[in-house]
Amino acid sequence: MVDELVLLLHALLMRHRALSIENSQLMEQLRLLVCERATLLRQVRPPSCPVPFPETFSGESSRLPEFIVQTASYMLVNENRFCNDAMKVAFLISLLTGEAEEWVVPYIEMDSPILGDYRAFLDEMKQCFGWDDDEEDDDEEEEEDDDY
Repeated sequence: MVDELVLLLHALLMRHRALSIENSQLMEQLRLLVCERATLLRQVRPPSCPVPFPETFSGESSRLPEFIVQTASYMLVNENRFCNDAMKVAFLISLLTGEAEEWVVPYIEMDSPILGDYRAFLDEMKQCFGWDDDEEDDDEEEEEDDDY
């Protein structure tokens, strides 16, 4: 019985040693592949983006439509980088300065759900910085009321 256990232990140790050697060889192959990939990536230039990187936004109401168009266009042509709402909101936040940056800080501090909802975040920005989508609709309704 003891001899059998010794033989089994010896077999297990040999198998462990063989697996350790194989693991080391695989790790070395992986290291070489990672280095080769890095070398290849340095040689390949990404295609230039047809849409320029958006300018920062500091809170001027007159610039908000331009900022939203710039960021939306940039995210559209780089959609693989902006695969979810949280990434889009984070991108917008990274471009905020001044009053706009101060505006977003409380949302970040309280980990607001709006940080993961691109549409809701845009709506909050529009409300805060004076761009009301309903403004035209309100004007049209007033004109209709005046006609009566």
